[in-house]
Amino acid sequence: MTQVDTAGTAQGDLDTAGTAQGGAGLPDAGPGENGPGRTGARTGPWKRGRVLAAVALLLGLFLLLHASIPNRVGNLGSLVETFLPWFGLAIPVLLAGALLRRSVLAVVALLLPAVVWLNLFGGLLTDKSHPGGDLTVVSHNVGADNPDAVGTARALAASGADVLALEELDPRALRTYEKELAAAYPHHEVLGTVGVWSRLPLSDTRTVDVEMDAGPLGDAKPADVKLGYNRGLRTTVATDHGPLAVYVAHLGSVRVNPRAGLSSGRRDAGAQALGRAVAAERNERVVLLGDLNGTVDDRAYKDITSRMRSAQEAAGDGFGFSWPATFPVVRIDQILVRGVEPESSWVLPATGSDHLPVAARISW
Repeated sequence: MTQVDTAGTAQGDLDTAGTAQGGAGLPDAGPGENGPGRTGARTGPWKRGRVLAAVALLLGLFLLLHASIPNRVGNLGSLVETFLPWFGLAIPVLLAGALLRRSVLAVVALLLPAVVWLNLFGGLLTDKSHPGGDLTVVSHNVGADNPDAVGTARALAASGADVLALEELDPRALRTYEKELAAAYPHHEVLGTVGVWSRLPLSDTRTVDVEMDAGPLGDAKPADVKLGYNRGLRTTVATDHGPLAVYVAHLGSVRVNPRAGLSSGRRDAGAQALGRAVAAERNERVVLLGDLNGTVDDRAYKDITSRMRSAQEAAGDGFGFSWPATFPVVRIDQILVRGVEPESSWVLPATGSDHLPVAARISW
């Protein structure tokens, strides 16, 4: 009996221990009942990540209202618009943070910048090119310091271009380009630092003042002196479908520094002058080729983009970044059209220049 009682007592002790152990293993009390539960309630999926959600909403408003950013201080609006597509990189970064925080609020807030960015640039993510076309045009800033003018000229001749526009022609390399391109292009015109080579006849070639030397000092210079550094021309290409007005331009450079922001006075003046020239053009078919030192999203080009279409945006594959050639991050080399239909647009392989050549195929 004593042994049985002892066993029972032992068993009872086991039951008590089991009860204690079970108490330790009870499920957590519901939210709000214990300390940890109350913390979980305060940081639920709709309450976590409020800072991320706020940043996402600000990004969305920034993309949506970018045209309202003033240019009064350092041309900030133009600077933002130049690199506007790259602000989209913040979206996956914020999404990763939202997922890490398990924040439904932040994920939902990210819908705003995602939708706005896709509305602005989503069309550039698809290939909009079509086969065919009547004429191939190519534009290339060949670079005044290009160490391989011969190779550059030969690559351009092999591109299949019917009309070839060159910018930043150095007088020392001009004879090289003329020699290497002569066999493929029997017609060519060079005015200052810009030129056009064509398989088809050219006529009515003249300079276009892009105001690189505006003001009393520039006006006092002789015409032959100003022609030496001229950066714009207009010519007529005789095609089987009728005359095509071709403009070639190299607008002023821009500078970016922390104190002054975007310095683009000459470029902006040139864009306005070029816009006036295009507006006055009587030919209904017009192509503008050149290094415009800016993107078509930049408000500085509204006088041009309001009258012409970007071949890359209408019929390209991707963003078509053209500068710098080693790691392109922006498209500042443009092909814009009016009265003709862009069928395809693309970027050619690198040459000895710091710019990539850009090409487009157009039809009537």
